[in-house]
Amino acid sequence: MKNILFRADSSATIGTGHIMRDLVLAEQYPDSKIIFATQELKGNLNHKIIEHGYNIEILKSNNINDVNELIKKHNITMIVIDHYDIDYNYEKNLKEQNPSLTILSFDDTYEKHNCDILLNHNIYANESKYLQLVPKNCVLHCGQKYTLLRDEFIEAKKNLNRLNIDQHNRIFIAMGGADTANLNPKIIQILKKFDNIIVEIVTSVANRHIEELKKSVAGKKWINLHINSSKVAELMAKSTFAIVTPSVTLNEVCYMKLPFIAIKTVENQKYMCSYLKERNLIILDEFNSSILFKQIVKMMKNPIITDVSC
Repeated sequence: MKNILFRADSSATIGTGHIMRDLVLAEQYPDSKIIFATQELKGNLNHKIIEHGYNIEILKSNNINDVNELIKKHNITMIVIDHYDIDYNYEKNLKEQNPSLTILSFDDTYEKHNCDILLNHNIYANESKYLQLVPKNCVLHCGQKYTLLRDEFIEAKKNLNRLNIDQHNRIFIAMGGADTANLNPKIIQILKKFDNIIVEIVTSVANRHIEELKKSVAGKKWINLHINSSKVAELMAKSTFAIVTPSVTLNEVCYMKLPFIAIKTVENQKYMCSYLKERNLIILDEFNSSILFKQIVKMMKNPIITDVSC
């Protein structure tokens, strides 16, 4: 039996995507002992880890010595690293102190790694770009066939039928579990200009703007606010189109063949943005209310389902 340590964090600034995709990956090791090493940052999703039945070791910092102690304490055979602040040198140091340790590193932005397995599960991932960035014996898992999807998406797609659901334009909105740019209220202001719509907004308790968001949706019967929803795939399946960030969520949107408008919010989304632009899909490099309004009008007239190889 493998003893696997997942090293990832979540917070109101980091977001929730790392932990959520790690939970999906953890399910692929049903016969292993899984432990999460994570900090208790403000707006974290550590409760999700517990809900999935995994043990947690709380770290006070990102110090490599603390992680190394956990590796020895739990006789860890593999570590999964999903953290932008853990780099090549950190991984190299871990390997030197634990030669038999298997290191699986997540990567979204073509960084240099010292790992045994590299996983970039995004639809834009290009294996050839890693040839000079990882050891020669590193196993590369890149692209669509490695996309991590929760079971709810697989089940929802089996019964996917978006035609003639109702007479409304149903809009799915996901600006990230933390919505660090606080775009949800701004998007609501734009959508107030439209008639005959139903809006499904997905967010989480990691959203530090959640009270402002609740006030924004108060009294608006055409908006449904979903906090920590377990029915995201179902909401996508019955929607006409989506407004999302070009993040992990977009992998799910593409899998569901849902038309979308993507809004870039952070720099590490640039590779997904480039991928979308090359395919002439709708991507805003930053939030712009007038441009977004025009794109919503176009989408309502013609919500074409575009296959982006996902």
